[in-house]
Amino acid sequence: MTTGRMTAVARSVRGWPRYLVSLLIIAVAATPLIAYWLSNPADQRLVDLDVYRTGGSALLLGLPVYDVITPAPQLLPFTYPPFSAMLAVPLGEMSWPAAQWVWTIGIVVALAVTVGYSFRPLLERFSGRLAVPVLFGLLAAACMYLMPIRDQVRFGQVDLFLVALCLLDCVVRKPWWPRGMLIGLATAVKLTPGVFLIYLAVTGFPRRDGDPEHRRALYMAVFTAGLLTILPFLAIFDDAKDFWFSALLDSERLGANAATTNQSLRGMLLRLYLPGWLTAAIWLAAAAAIGWYGFRHARRAFRDGDPMRGVALTGLMAVLLSPVAWIHHLAWVVIVIAALAGSGRDRTRLLVAAGAWLYFVLPIPWWGVSIKALEIPVVSPVIGKIVQDAFGLGAIGLVWLLASWLPRRRNADRVGSPVLRTAP
Repeated sequence: MTTGRMTAVARSVRGWPRYLVSLLIIAVAATPLIAYWLSNPADQRLVDLDVYRTGGSALLLGLPVYDVITPAPQLLPFTYPPFSAMLAVPLGEMSWPAAQWVWTIGIVVALAVTVGYSFRPLLERFSGRLAVPVLFGLLAAACMYLMPIRDQVRFGQVDLFLVALCLLDCVVRKPWWPRGMLIGLATAVKLTPGVFLIYLAVTGFPRRDGDPEHRRALYMAVFTAGLLTILPFLAIFDDAKDFWFSALLDSERLGANAATTNQSLRGMLLRLYLPGWLTAAIWLAAAAAIGWYGFRHARRAFRDGDPMRGVALTGLMAVLLSPVAWIHHLAWVVIVIAALAGSGRDRTRLLVAAGAWLYFVLPIPWWGVSIKALEIPVVSPVIGKIVQDAFGLGAIGLVWLLASWLPRRRNADRVGSPVLRTAP
């Protein structure tokens, strides 16, 4: 047993230099983005990271976290749960240039981890070949240029870290941590990953054949999220009270909810400018329908032995069902593309995955803004608004692809549809 383990370790140590190729490819791809956004004017640079850092600095200075704002011209308030402010204290202790570099490198690492686990079926298909490091590097480089990922670097956002935490908790085969703990942590940092509590529930509890590991993971996730939510009440009571009973209830703190960047169901409805009560009613009905459809098929994907599809569907629920979901919240699209691609044996699946990648690389919602600005009768208000909602509508389309089209495609593969094959 010991000899076998030592042999595996030695093989791994000998093989790691190959992944210097991956590192080089990722570095070359990331350098233009990083150079562009980190050389932005100081008041336009990584503005969301500045929000996190301001929250951490407020705790260090003894200031009310939810009353402080970032410097002009942004003037952005801290909008995250109080536990996030506690985690941001080290950022507050860093110099601003150091924080920018540490955070940006962290984003690239989080993307690499997400790509590595999301595309594992494709990478494992070429296991042991020299092409694997190149393929991994190229996949990470391609995902770097998805618009939601570019915006991670542009704004210094936290989303990719949360995506990686939830993904690892769901798909790592033998985690060294209690499964569910990372989902609980992500939920305490930013509430939207809480959709994975529903995923663990629907895969762990329905009927007696529910998965016991996911049931235990749900308990751990709820315990972790609850503990990290209670902790700030013990350490920074006033700030915790301000968030849960005041700041959380004010969605306008997040920015203009009807802005183009809000691609959630509610954001798209707000841009119709219907009466408020009607918007709320339609939103609740649509959210209930899409939520039922999405989680039902996420459970089915798990039962079919395709957990990546279940994770991708759940990630899309985090975007569509949230009252506010900016374009960078669609970082889940990395996992969606990987779920569509699968092991890479099916040409049609690869083409659909490539189409989804291209769709989210292009700044389509902003084309809608330009069309509306032309003020062409009928075309501008109708076509412009549809194009403006492109990523939200695209997310709905991806839910259908994952829930309905992909299972049929997998069944077709089993009866002999054309596949890509590799040499033995």
